[in-house]
Amino acid sequence: MSIILNISLLSLAIFIVAKIMPSIHIKNFWTAIVVALVYSVINFLAGWLLFFLTLPFIIITFGLFKFVINAILLLITDKLIEDFEIDSFGSTLIAAFLITIIDSVLRWII
Repeated sequence: MSIILNISLLSLAIFIVAKIMPSIHIKNFWTAIVVALVYSVINFLAGWLLFFLTLPFIIITFGLFKFVINAILLLITDKLIEDFEIDSFGSTLIAAFLITIIDSVLRWII
């Protein structure tokens, strides 16, 4: 898939989750695109390091700890973007799970 399609699908997943969850505040779809871009860059730059550092936890939890890593990356994205706000870490964890699921379903459809 192309980078533009990947960012578009991730933006759509973020926007859908923001509309579903009342604890996630996002200004508009353009903000979702910026969130997807920033999240992707952070994931590219730091995601592999977090994955490597937490590999024992990922193995013990059969990969479920990757949702915690995604939540941490989403929390960092929340701190960097002013028009994107998540109320708590629990909401961030649920949002990371939902974004991953919705993004996977959208990729499967396309």
